[in-house]
Amino acid sequence: MQHLDNQVIAQASDWLTRHPVWLCTVLTTYGSSPRAPGALLVAASDGRYCGSLSGGCVEEDFLQRIAAGEYQQASQIVRYGEGGLTPNIALPCGGSLDVLIEYLPATAGNREYLQKMAMALAGHYALDKSITLPAACDHLALTTYRNSTQVMRDGNCVTLHLAAPPQLLIAGLSNVALYCADFACALGFEVVICECREEVLENFLPALKPEIRLEKQFPARYLEQQGCHANTAIVALTHDPRMDDLTLMEAINTPAFYIGAMGSQRNSARRRERLQTIADFTTQDFARLHAPVGLAIGSKTPAEIALAVMADIVKHKNGIAQENAAA
Repeated sequence: MQHLDNQVIAQASDWLTRHPVWLCTVLTTYGSSPRAPGALLVAASDGRYCGSLSGGCVEEDFLQRIAAGEYQQASQIVRYGEGGLTPNIALPCGGSLDVLIEYLPATAGNREYLQKMAMALAGHYALDKSITLPAACDHLALTTYRNSTQVMRDGNCVTLHLAAPPQLLIAGLSNVALYCADFACALGFEVVICECREEVLENFLPALKPEIRLEKQFPARYLEQQGCHANTAIVALTHDPRMDDLTLMEAINTPAFYIGAMGSQRNSARRRERLQTIADFTTQDFARLHAPVGLAIGSKTPAEIALAVMADIVKHKNGIAQENAAA
């Protein structure tokens, strides 16, 4: 899951206080590959590592090469799989991948470098990380948000866009919310559920997966106090106007890329009237609101509704909706 990369940078920062580390980034994949471009791994000279590049075979060979004294120079790109560095190593799903390897000695400059990357992956800002190979150092520049980590290559120049992994913030627990949370976890989203109603918590709490973060707080209050980053989708799924409407009123003040609320066409029209009257929503505000939420796939059951919701969120996350609008 994408938020594993946050753990990688945190572990790299900890190890770098005592000894050098090797920071690896998947740049390009050809054919099937276990990890997507942008995936991270950090390794130490004693054989410890955090993160993943493949199903294990790449990591094993890489650690053996570190132990043998390799990769203690400037940044470089190594190919694994078909046509790569070690032809006898095949990826679990076939194909091949290119890996950027950065050797980072334990210096104050490298610790600051990792700290800036950690802040970007935590959602405080977005960065473009540029490297012209071979290079002994990298350039980090603030930039506008795009959808999480992206990789661009032009000859010997590599640019990685570093931003927080996608986040799903769910206002209120329900059967649909549980399925949305499960689907989102499988898709690599960080999932936050805001729920403060004790009777609802009593019913649904046992069904929450450990990786889902529960905030026992009114959703609108959470958004007011904590906000969110630009790679966040916010959905209100309770059918309770008090909770859903107030959530939308706070959500519209955030940079979230997706804001949605569950309800029929009739209920959604009534919600729009309330938001126009009470919150003075503008035309631009309503343009950001997906209500009824989700793709129109004729969904009836909670699982089908959640599938429609997450499919629409992924569509917008991947920029498909914008491409269709521009066509």
